[in-house]
Amino acid sequence: MTQEEKLLIGKTVAQINESVKSDIRIMEVCGTHTHQIARFGIMKLLTPKIHLVSGPGCPVCVTEPGYIDALITLLKHENVTVATFGDLLRVRGLSGSLEEQKSLGQKVITVYSPEDVLDLAKRSSDQNIVFAAVGFETTAPLYAALIQTARKENIRSLFLLTSLKRMEPAICFILGKGGVHIDGMLCPGHVAAVTGIGPFLPVTTKYHIPAVICGFEAMDLITSIGILCRQITGETPVQFINTYKRCVSDSGNPAALRVMNEVFGISDASWRGIGIIQDSALTLNYIYEEYDALKRFSLKMESTSPAFSNGCECEKVLVGEKTPDMCVNFGCLCTPDHPIGPCMISSEGACAAYYRFGGGEI
Repeated sequence: MTQEEKLLIGKTVAQINESVKSDIRIMEVCGTHTHQIARFGIMKLLTPKIHLVSGPGCPVCVTEPGYIDALITLLKHENVTVATFGDLLRVRGLSGSLEEQKSLGQKVITVYSPEDVLDLAKRSSDQNIVFAAVGFETTAPLYAALIQTARKENIRSLFLLTSLKRMEPAICFILGKGGVHIDGMLCPGHVAAVTGIGPFLPVTTKYHIPAVICGFEAMDLITSIGILCRQITGETPVQFINTYKRCVSDSGNPAALRVMNEVFGISDASWRGIGIIQDSALTLNYIYEEYDALKRFSLKMESTSPAFSNGCECEKVLVGEKTPDMCVNFGCLCTPDHPIGPCMISSEGACAAYYRFGGGEI
């Protein structure tokens, strides 16, 4: 970051702090925003009257324990290998974690891209490869393209176990349920790059809350927070604004949306610590159901309760009721090396970001 950019940020922060006279709460619903806000130390720059809270923007954090248990059940099949991204390994279900299963000699393989999974399936003709497909609309097109490629190349040993979530129903659920006061919202730039602005318009049109689609650099975040503060304080009218136009168009990414909609349908989903949210899941449609691990292996994915244990307050962190440092476990019993809840495991989790950066700095 140049000195000129730092000076501009400092000037913008001073204007924000001067304008805010009473407490306001701004929620971000993107794991990368959570990470960057902590990394840049933005909360330390702003007046204590501005409270930045996290929503359910970390896909690993909202993945139900029953999903982990289903993956572990699959490992009981001799001809099944589970492929997963690394941040899911330590998330616990009632039966333990994939990391524990791997240490016991079970066939769990860490991958870094869908292409890795495709190569694995091609090399392992004697194994069924089940890919743990976790994420939001950002990654759903990648999983969809993987399955279309598998069909095109007649690969019949590759399956998805999906825990893919849609952002719009989750946001509307939080804003509509009451109990959590939100004055403004930073909307996720990565999701919006795929979906366009449509899923986020209800924040303003239905709930009358200022909303900004935001990028990920320090200036992006500070500028967007400033826009929200001016609307919240009445300096400017409440409206929806896209400040990330270099990556987000009104209509999104047509190619990504097309492949996603060709492969996935919409259904209800259980979010860890939140419960069932209608129409919030992306699941393989009937055209591609032969690649659905649930159907292929006759699995049942149970919603388990309680979603958290040992005093973990991830469920309150995920909906903005608490910040990570308000949890009694934070930083003592719960650390990245010894996490109690998933918000301390994923790099996009609010607790992990708070712990790692300790406030951060520009």
